Amino acid sequence: MLHVNGLTYRIAGRLLLEDASVAIPGGHKVGLVGRNGVGKSTLLHLILGDLQSESGSVGMPRNARIGTVAQEAPGGDESLLDTVLAADLERARLLIESETAHDPHRIAEIQLRLADINAHSAPARAATILSGLGFSEETQNGPCSALSGGWRMRVALAAALFSSPDVLLLDEPTNYLDLEGTIWLKSFIRAYPHTILMVSHDRDLLNDAVGAILHLERGKLTLYQGNYDSFERQRREQQALTLKLKKKQEDTRKHMEAFVERFRYKASKARQAQSRLKALARLEPIADVIEDRVASFHFPDPPKPLAPPLVRWDNASVGYAEGKPILRNITLRLDPDDRIALLGSNGNGKSTFAKLLCGKLQAMSGEMKHPPRLTVGYFAQHQLDELSGERTPYDYFTDLMPEHTQAQRRARLGAYGFGASLADSKCKTLSGGEKARLLFALAAFHAPHILVLDEPTNHLDVDSREALIHAINDYEGAVILISHDRHIIETCADRLWLVANGSVKPFEGDMDDYTDFILGRTPQKREAAPPPASVKAAPQPAKVNPAAVKKQIQEISLKMSKLQEKIDVLDRALQDNQLYIADPRKASDFATLRAKLGRDLEAQETAWLEAQEQLERTA
Repeated sequence: MLHVNGLTYRIAGRLLLEDASVAIPGGHKVGLVGRNGVGKSTLLHLILGDLQSESGSVGMPRNARIGTVAQEAPGGDESLLDTVLAADLERARLLIESETAHDPHRIAEIQLRLADINAHSAPARAATILSGLGFSEETQNGPCSALSGGWRMRVALAAALFSSPDVLLLDEPTNYLDLEGTIWLKSFIRAYPHTILMVSHDRDLLNDAVGAILHLERGKLTLYQGNYDSFERQRREQQALTLKLKKKQEDTRKHMEAFVERFRYKASKARQAQSRLKALARLEPIADVIEDRVASFHFPDPPKPLAPPLVRWDNASVGYAEGKPILRNITLRLDPDDRIALLGSNGNGKSTFAKLLCGKLQAMSGEMKHPPRLTVGYFAQHQLDELSGERTPYDYFTDLMPEHTQAQRRARLGAYGFGASLADSKCKTLSGGEKARLLFALAAFHAPHILVLDEPTNHLDVDSREALIHAINDYEGAVILISHDRHIIETCADRLWLVANGSVKPFEGDMDDYTDFILGRTPQKREAAPPPASVKAAPQPAKVNPAAVKKQIQEISLKMSKLQEKIDVLDRALQDNQLYIADPRKASDFATLRAKLGRDLEAQETAWLEAQEQLERTA
């Protein structure tokens, strides 16, 4: 159980947390969400003890271990495997002591404890985690110093996962992962036996890997049971109820005020008028539901559409060194209305292919054909570091619009969420999300025929990601998308290309197929297998009575309704933080029962769908 009790914290005079409280039962997987800058990372540092709050406290069971990803990425000469193994401090200490201990009793204690913590299987477990995060066996045995910064952060994440603390705090763990690593991490989090509190803006991860959402808004913490979609639904319902209560209160207030105004000076009604005045004074105002505005994105459509195909590759190869191509035998075509997501592990060549398309690299052999007037807009996360810290967004737009007036430049900046003050702020003072917005504006400024977006969602919160999705879907040009965010792929891409084994080929399947492919459950969706030489005639299906199926559907629907009612009752009970404080055992029982009912409801929904399909077949 993790308790946050009445935390208040300010930074530079700005109130981030105000009497914030929450209780998280042991073993729960919780996603911490909120707009950029509200204090999510600060809350994690307060829980870790890295920061001191003005008031309040954080409580955990005695001897509970808390862990997180180290801020300093490992970079020494130790191998990746040894670095991860060293994260289990107890195992490392016992192994050292086992080499020097002479007392038979102490030796026996050490060996028993090493057996209890599965110390001898630790190298295999560490290697499995590193492999899941994208490290080959050869790389695992190499030094950390040979890796780039992003890959070193993956090692730090692997060390945190391997140490298996009782409470694991993760801050945007997918920022340094590719889609394949994110898919693996999701399955790891689901199977993790202890408590996880995770800051993330990855909607798919929050839907599939956590069982509760902790929302930080205006300094307060609210715990919602269920995944992110459930949180959004519950929050909308609460907002609608709040608006309804506010209207009712305003009507009551107006009625009271009218009564007082009419009768306060009449002797016969003076007492009642005074009573109404006191009631008005006691009437606590209900706060307005204020939604922070999310600045939209806008990608201007190409002014002069081009005939298809926009680009055609015929046995093309590309690389960085002569005679050493990274990708070979690329035979594809890109049309004006294509929305294509590039799949494949980091290092397989996705960014190389994007640079080929953008003209930053030339084909070494084969052909890449496109119209002379073709324009390409390119966005990549590494460009954030290339922005000049001393320049402002207005300076960049002055370069792009030298003949335009100041008002026209500021209007164009405003379309991307850069108001007057933000447009004149130096880039070094902008947040990661604000820098990303500037790069989007620069990439799309000339209304390109193709947009290449390489990890566009890093540094964007959930609502900003949704705004980006709308902009991509509204854009009339072609889009090439590289992302670890499955949600944006599923909502924007209609075709998948797999970059693997030194080439780029279409992936025949959807993201569920690709997830199975990555986790080794099934091969890539294959072409239809040829029928066997001798096939017996398939038995004819038994005739089905439509009336019986309809009755079955009604019975299943009734069961679903009853299950949903029980789930709603449990959800309301689990939203009460006092329950976790007053009766933790009951809270745990409620959570267990809620999970069981959720599984039962899912089974009934599956049965309902199967019955409906059966009824349609009989029709």
